[in-house]
Amino acid sequence: MPMRMLLAIGVGLAVSAAQGGSPQQIQSAYIAQGASDFSSERGAKLWLREGVEGRNCATCHGGNPSEPGQHARTRKLIDPMALSASTGRFANLAKVEKWFKRNCKWTWGRECSAQEKSDLLEYLYRL
Repeated sequence: MPMRMLLAIGVGLAVSAAQGGSPQQIQSAYIAQGASDFSSERGAKLWLREGVEGRNCATCHGGNPSEPGQHARTRKLIDPMALSASTGRFANLAKVEKWFKRNCKWTWGRECSAQEKSDLLEYLYRL
């Protein structure tokens, strides 16, 4: 089998496995997309990195991801992001991807890379 086909099958299996699984399965999907060497320290820096109009993750999710946040525009309460405070939050890759896409574009004006997502998740998993 050609290498491209093997790679495509591997990515498909990783994404499929992560659709309903655990945080580890979600990170496996990001490994398949090129992420490696997850870093909680880089994730903490990303959490506070300013983007569009001075926004960062803490703008809505709060400086302490173990506590609830509040959406900057709607004022809607947002459940804690830390895995220790919200155990079911990262159980579905499709939902994780939906929110990363929306929030990265709003915060930084672009989609996050697989490495950025992995580092942010590592930070949130370790709190």
